[in-house]
Amino acid sequence: MYNYLNSSKIQFPVNLQFNVRRFFSSAKAVGEPSLLEQVELFYDQATKYLTIDKGLLKYIKGCNLVLSLSFPISITRDGKSELKVIKAYRAQHSHHRLPTKGGIRYSDDITKTEVEALASLVTFKCACVDIPFGGAKGGVKIDHKKFTEEELSRITRRFTVELLQKNFIGPAVDVPAPDYGTGPREMGWIVNTYTAYNPGDINAYGVVTGKAIRQGGIRGRAEATGLGLYYAIRETMKMPENSRVMGLSKGIKDKKVIVTGFGNVGYWAAHVFKEIGEAKIVGISEWNGGVYNPDGLDVEALLEYKQKHGTLINFPGARNIPNPDVILSMDCDILLPCALEAQINGHNAKKIKAKIIGEGANGPCTVKADKILNERGCVIVPDLYANAGGVTVSYFEWLKNLSHVRFGRMTKKYEENSKKILIDILEKKFKKKFSPIEKRLMVQGAGEMDLVNSGLESTMNSTFKQIQETKDRYNINYRIAAYINAIQKIADSYKISGMWP
Repeated sequence: MYNYLNSSKIQFPVNLQFNVRRFFSSAKAVGEPSLLEQVELFYDQATKYLTIDKGLLKYIKGCNLVLSLSFPISITRDGKSELKVIKAYRAQHSHHRLPTKGGIRYSDDITKTEVEALASLVTFKCACVDIPFGGAKGGVKIDHKKFTEEELSRITRRFTVELLQKNFIGPAVDVPAPDYGTGPREMGWIVNTYTAYNPGDINAYGVVTGKAIRQGGIRGRAEATGLGLYYAIRETMKMPENSRVMGLSKGIKDKKVIVTGFGNVGYWAAHVFKEIGEAKIVGISEWNGGVYNPDGLDVEALLEYKQKHGTLINFPGARNIPNPDVILSMDCDILLPCALEAQINGHNAKKIKAKIIGEGANGPCTVKADKILNERGCVIVPDLYANAGGVTVSYFEWLKNLSHVRFGRMTKKYEENSKKILIDILEKKFKKKFSPIEKRLMVQGAGEMDLVNSGLESTMNSTFKQIQETKDRYNINYRIAAYINAIQKIADSYKISGMWP
C-alpha cells in the first residue's frame, strides 16, 4: 500500500486548498445547538460513565485562554487606499500537554464561540489518538477570496506578530496549521515572520505544520486526513457485529460511497477509498451541487474537470444533483461528510440511507441527527477519531522539524544493504534466483512517505481497538466511547503531572 501511495506514476495535487464553502451558522439555521454546545452535550454524555472529580471535569470542559484581536490593514480598492480593521481569534483550550495545536482558518463567518468549539475538539481528538498536544484553533474574520495575495501576506504576518506579542505562538507554545482558507503558502509566511523575530531559534520551522516540503513540511500530510478516514472505516467494518447490523459483507471493496465536499479531505478520501479500498464512488458534492453515477465516478477525471470549470456540475457521464442536501439521502453504503458543520441534522437524518458514516469534517452530524441515526442502527465513526489523520501527521512533521532530519534518511540505505545480503544468502542456500522485480520489492528501504503512512495506520488501528474496548464495556456508541477515552487520558495527565490536586 505504501509503495502505491508513493508511486511516481501518480501526481498528487499536494497543494490542493481547502475550498469548500462553509456555512458555520448552519446548526442554528436548522434550530439546533451551536457546535460548541453540541461538543459540550457529547462531553456531558461521556462523563456519566467516568468516576472523575467533578471540578476536574468542569475544568477540562472549558477553554483555558481565548485571544480576541483587532488590527488595521491598508488596502487599495478602485485606486483608493483605505484602512480595514481585521478581527481575529486564537483559542487555547487545554494545556495538559504542550504545545497546543490547531489550524487557522480565514472565514467571514468565524466567531469566538466557533473557535472555542474547534479548539476543544482538537484537544479531545489529540487525546483520543495519543498525540501529546493540547487543543487550539485560530480564525481571521475575512473572506480570503476578496483580498490580493500581497494583502493576505500582510494580514497573515500582522496576525503572527500579534500572536508573538501575546506569547500565543511558538514551537513549544502553540503550533498552528492550515484550515479553511489557508494552506502551505500562509504557513510559509508565518514561519518567515516568526524567524525574523526569533533569529536564534533553531527550532523555528516547528512553529507551524502543513508547510511545503521545501520549508520543512512532511511527505504524506496532504492526504493524511483522507487516508486516516479510510483506515478508520476499514477497521470499523472488520468488526463482525458492525457488518451484521449494517447487513454488509466485511471490508470496503465494492461498497457504494458518497463523499460530500471535494476539497483536500474529500478528494483524498474519494481517491483512497477507490484506489486502495476498491470501493465504488457513486456520488460527490460541494456547496453548489454535486454529481451521481450508480456505476461509479472517475475521481481523477472529476478533479481535473473541477479545476478547469470551477464546478462539478455537468461532469460527463454523471447525473447532476443541484441541491447538495439531496445527495446525502441517495443510495449508498458508506457516507463520508467532509465539508459542512451540521450538514446532517434533525431535518434530513431520517432520509439518509447509508449504513455507515465516517465523519471527515468536524461536527457534520448534529446531536439530533446522531440520536436518529444511532436508533436506526447506522454506525457512525465520529470526527474525534475518523478525521484525526491530519493532526497525527502534523505531529510527525513537528517531530521532524525538532529533530532536523528527514524520516528515513539515516536508515533507508542501511535497510536496503542488509536486505541485499539476506537475499544473497537465500539464493545461495536454496539455489533459487529472484527476478529483478522481486529483488527490488524485497530490498526497498523505508522512505519518509512509507514511515509516515505506517505511523498513521498504526495510530488509527491502535486507537480503534481502544475505542472498541470502551464501546463494548459500556454498551455505547463509538462517539461516546471516543469521548470517554479522551477525557480519561486528559484527566490522568493532569493528575500525574501534579497540575490537579
